[in-house]
Amino acid sequence: QKINKQKTSLIYMEQQLKKEVQIILSENKKGKTSKEEFLNILRLISPGTQLRAALESIVRAERGAIIVMGNELVNHIVDGGFKINARVTLQRLIELSKMDGAMILSKDMKKILYANVHLTPDPKIKTNETGTRHKAAERTAKMTGTLVMAVSEKKKEITLYYKEIKYQLENTEELLRKVNEQIQILEKQRELFDKSIDRLNILELSNYVNLNQAITVIQKGRLIKKISQDLKKYVVELGTEGTLLKTRLKELLSGVEKETNLVIKDYTNLDFKKTYALLDGLTYDEIIDQENVLKSLAYEEDSLPKQIKGWRILSKTSLKDYEIALLVKEFNSLGKTINSNSNSYKTILGEEKAKLFKEEIEKIKRNF
Repeated sequence: QKINKQKTSLIYMEQQLKKEVQIILSENKKGKTSKEEFLNILRLISPGTQLRAALESIVRAERGAIIVMGNELVNHIVDGGFKINARVTLQRLIELSKMDGAMILSKDMKKILYANVHLTPDPKIKTNETGTRHKAAERTAKMTGTLVMAVSEKKKEITLYYKEIKYQLENTEELLRKVNEQIQILEKQRELFDKSIDRLNILELSNYVNLNQAITVIQKGRLIKKISQDLKKYVVELGTEGTLLKTRLKELLSGVEKETNLVIKDYTNLDFKKTYALLDGLTYDEIIDQENVLKSLAYEEDSLPKQIKGWRILSKTSLKDYEIALLVKEFNSLGKTINSNSNSYKTILGEEKAKLFKEEIEKIKRNF
């Protein structure tokens, strides 16, 4: 009887300890996941990896599964199961998916530590999922801050849960179709961006300040950045299948951000970083509205610019940033800077560099 009382006491203490651990874990607030952090997660299960092949094989076999990337917190919310401690292979993952419980992998995803375990995350953690498997997966991810992969037997879908993020993987063929459509949109936007830049070059070199044209460039540049951010996620998810698309994306983005930022620097009435942050917060629809870009540059209709600084045009020369800054401060406008004679630059640049700068500016004028 005394032994039974001790056993009961130990079980009670174990249950209380487990409850305390769950409270600590549930109160462990995770910071919001950065885009780069989540892209690194997608790389772990991109096409070409054993894990992705296993997940897709489980879907084809019409089975369900939960696979958890282990960490020190996961150990506190697992119950039952059995130890595997074997290298991750496609066949092992497929065979172990026949069991109802979850699989726990090592942090580096190279070993299967446990199989057929029961996950016991805090049931108070909010979830919009309806299925038992997906509820457990989402709560585990939120509670432990790890990656959890859930395969739906009925829907034949693979869902990732990582911290606060839920992300559904698409099959490679569908993903390639979407990416190709996005690439075509991006190509069109790049073409419009280049035309807008050419037009702005002509206007600025003619000493004609046109804020509307500058805003058009900023709009196109920001749209290209937003589209490319979505594409980057898809390309990472495609893994080895996205190698050629990655090269094409790099070509389409070449020089766009730098050119856009210099236009912002030339035309903003605010500090560059503040304007950049305001523009970065705009949605697709908000960027298209010229009024929103105007406000981000801190302009009102009755206070349009009469001159610009000239950072963008001057950056096309061999001058360094600090030398451009000195010229901008001295002449206070692009028109005065590029239309002065070489002697005007000597005190700032020195005789030899002043002569070279004048030659470069005249060449730029001729080209446009």
